[in-house]
Amino acid sequence: MSERPEDLPEDSRFAVLASGSGSNLQALLDAYPGHVAVVAGDKEDAFAFERARLAGVPVEHVNPIGFEDRKDFDRELADRIAAYDVALVVGAGYMRVLSAVFLERFPAVLNVHPSLLPEFKGLHAVRRALAVGVGQTGVTVHFMVEEVDAGPVVAREAVPVLPGDTEDTLLERLHPVEHRLLVGAVADYFTGRVMV
Repeated sequence: MSERPEDLPEDSRFAVLASGSGSNLQALLDAYPGHVAVVAGDKEDAFAFERARLAGVPVEHVNPIGFEDRKDFDRELADRIAAYDVALVVGAGYMRVLSAVFLERFPAVLNVHPSLLPEFKGLHAVRRALAVGVGQTGVTVHFMVEEVDAGPVVAREAVPVLPGDTEDTLLERLHPVEHRLLVGAVADYFTGRVMV
């Protein structure tokens, strides 16, 4: 896997899904200016949207309230993103499970997760790792499938759990690894080193 940012092919356009502060998004914006076509998500006040606006990247907020079900929401989200003609969607701290209605619309959807999958799938992975008392956890980048955190692995790296670690201190060490692996995985996808 690529360990550092590199020039992407000129026509490499991708969307980013985010629900929170957007530190993974920022890593992608810094590494690949001009290639992030749109940032989309479900939380209007997510700081990720502010990061996108500051970078001059369009934002698509889809409010989950008012949709009949998850598939209707995913269909609307997919329609909004598809309008930007992207070849890849990257989940960067997006906190909703995506259905096949969304996943089947795009050539590939990457996701970053703060554990060594298949351990600690789903929410609160770091908290659960600490509660169990594991000696290490890590970061996994994988292709999304309908089952949560179960898609083919693109990149993975272990991070030791230190004595006295809290959720905050461990996350502080995991975030730079997330950023590096996610940036590398996007390059690997667009240069053909990894495929769905």
